[in-house]
Amino acid sequence: MVYRLLIDIVIIFHLVFIIFVVFGGLLLLVDRRWALIHLPAAVWGALVEFMDFFCPLTPLENWLRKIGGRTVYMDDFIEHYLLPVIYPIGLTPSIQVMLGFFVIVINFLVYLLVFCFLKNIGRRD
Repeated sequence: MVYRLLIDIVIIFHLVFIIFVVFGGLLLLVDRRWALIHLPAAVWGALVEFMDFFCPLTPLENWLRKIGGRTVYMDDFIEHYLLPVIYPIGLTPSIQVMLGFFVIVINFLVYLLVFCFLKNIGRRD
């Protein structure tokens, strides 16, 4: 039971990290210092896709599954809905490169919009 909870926490954290990598630049609207955390995370996210790096959360999840005696997915909410988002079926190296470009393009657009918005806000003060 404890391992199942830990596995679910790792999977949820993984999904939250992916969302942060793609859209975390929006947090600059709250505080510009978020860039200090978000930019390295976005670079890591793109490198994982471009260079086929191994995300450290994956071996952690697999280790927890192994010591928890979990080898087969059971059809619950987290495993049924979140795992396919994090580990899509048919993921190929060319799709990973496209995902890396997606991360870069989305982040470029988010930062551009945020800085334009913040610049316009500064003019009104």
